[in-house]
Amino acid sequence: MLYADHNATTPLAPEVLEAMTACLKDHWGNPSASYRFGAELRERIEEARYNVASLIDARPSEVIFTSGATEANVTAIEAAARAGAAGQVVVTTSVEHPSVLEKVKQLQRQGARVTFLGVSSQGELSLDELREALEAGPALVSVMWANNETGVVFPVEQVGQLCVAKSVPFHCDAVQAVGKIPVSVDRAKATYLTLSGHKIGGPKGVGALYCRAGSDFVPLIPGGHQQAGRRGGTENVAGIVGLGVAAKLVGRKLQSLAAHVLALRTEFERMAREFIPAAIINGAGTTRLPNTTSLTLPGINADALLLLLDQEGICASSGSACLADSEEPSHVIQAMAGKQVVCREVIRVSFGPGNSVEEAHHLALVLNRAVAALSAECPRASDL
Repeated sequence: MLYADHNATTPLAPEVLEAMTACLKDHWGNPSASYRFGAELRERIEEARYNVASLIDARPSEVIFTSGATEANVTAIEAAARAGAAGQVVVTTSVEHPSVLEKVKQLQRQGARVTFLGVSSQGELSLDELREALEAGPALVSVMWANNETGVVFPVEQVGQLCVAKSVPFHCDAVQAVGKIPVSVDRAKATYLTLSGHKIGGPKGVGALYCRAGSDFVPLIPGGHQQAGRRGGTENVAGIVGLGVAAKLVGRKLQSLAAHVLALRTEFERMAREFIPAAIINGAGTTRLPNTTSLTLPGINADALLLLLDQEGICASSGSACLADSEEPSHVIQAMAGKQVVCREVIRVSFGPGNSVEEAHHLALVLNRAVAALSAECPRASDL
């Protein structure tokens, strides 16, 4: 199998599996228990909290473990919304992850006014548009660090500075950025920041929310004293430990990992351009994550293309894994196109540490064959 969908999820690192297995086998107790067995588990949780905090330049006390990034995103947005006045303004972008978009739309139905910032044809955020939106004194600005579909990196440090100047809380979904590029909550001036375990070689079902000390916070899940009362429920010790180990590993290798996947992306895109001249690399003219390629293939049905790739043992996607079952075109690509996109013609390739240059070459060759096969059936693609 050639796995090239690391933005959807990543394989579990061997060290993570080993640490989690030890928890499930030997350290299975309740960390809230007063006896030594429970205290040992609390120590493991706090070690994981330290590792996650170190990865994003935070203090351990500012890290809250969650069931994943979706919960973390919703918790942060809900906390800021509850602190604001009735009918408050929430500012976000039109290309956010569904967990953010659906939450702000829910707030909109409840009376909040929501401003959706657009993006350019390259997927870039307009800081001038953000400045204008900040004049309304919003209760929250929620802007992702890097787009999960195109890999386009937003200027979050400038976003954070603008929010600080207006005393507006800033939530940053950093799920795709963490583990691929340096992420610092201090540089971004983030009030809240979210990340996910299974995007960095950790397990599914665990994530983390950074909440800056002194910021507004209301538990999304009340009901217990766990995590200083910020999230009720017995902790998922094995998952948290796995996330902590993954954070430590990826922090050590961040620079070398970025260089490795960038080399693969560069070679893949070179071959894709050579083989398929009509292909469009979305966001090619701006800063992107080093591992991510989003390709528009005019006239080619993405679902049919991915099926052909799958038959060759290649795993890629048409965009966000959360929208894989949808028949609608990507909201990200529609925002970049500035018009209604009528069909899905985009695939996403996202490399990881286990991929090789040979695999990048093979993927480009198979992609070319698949596009040629589909082009014969589609008049719009005859020029490919």
